[in-house]
Amino acid sequence: MNTSNGTPMIVDIWSDVMCPWCLVGYRSFIEGARMASDDVDVTIRWMPFELNPDMPQEGRLQSEHLAKTYNRSEEEVEAMRAELAGAAERVGFPIEYQGEGEAPPAMMWNTFDCHKLLRWALAEYGPPEQTRLKEAMFAAHFQQRANMADRDVLLNLCEGAGLSREAAATALDDEALAIAVRAEEQRGREGGIAAVPTFVVNHKYGLQGAQEPENFARALLQIANMEAAA
Repeated sequence: MNTSNGTPMIVDIWSDVMCPWCLVGYRSFIEGARMASDDVDVTIRWMPFELNPDMPQEGRLQSEHLAKTYNRSEEEVEAMRAELAGAAERVGFPIEYQGEGEAPPAMMWNTFDCHKLLRWALAEYGPPEQTRLKEAMFAAHFQQRANMADRDVLLNLCEGAGLSREAAATALDDEALAIAVRAEEQRGREGGIAAVPTFVVNHKYGLQGAQEPENFARALLQIANMEAAA
């Protein structure tokens, strides 16, 4: 997202498609970037972070996963869901099921192939197209409850985002790409990325979590001033 002729900023967002706070945080961040757009020129890149790298391909019920991971009761899980739904609604990206027919169960999926395709999209097409694919993945997971570990689902998303389906299929089978994603994940861990969303501006300034747009705008302006004084 290029917002102006202000101070150039590359913002690496470490994120996972399964993470609702990553969705909320991203939407808040882009609103904050718009607020600061007279002074900053933001380019977003998505970096790989797997919340559940050992998730089986067949996935797991979200309710069961949340209860086990956070040691919560059924009532507490529903309260968590309600809080997330409210936050998503406030940033203009409702996460209630919007598909046809009865809503399928909310699931958690293995997202390694998602990250492979996002890295491929960045390398082959560029940041705007990568972001378009990431937004499509968010919508597919949260609003359509699609199987985000399914090859055809992912290829359909690539095609719908204007990317080559054939090239995406080749990317999914590319072992070198898989190695590159693993290396990027390792780089993140070594750089201190332990939770998502994390926004790293110009490779050195870290912003954490789903903050309010005003906070992001203020931070970007402060960074612009520091970059100008450097």
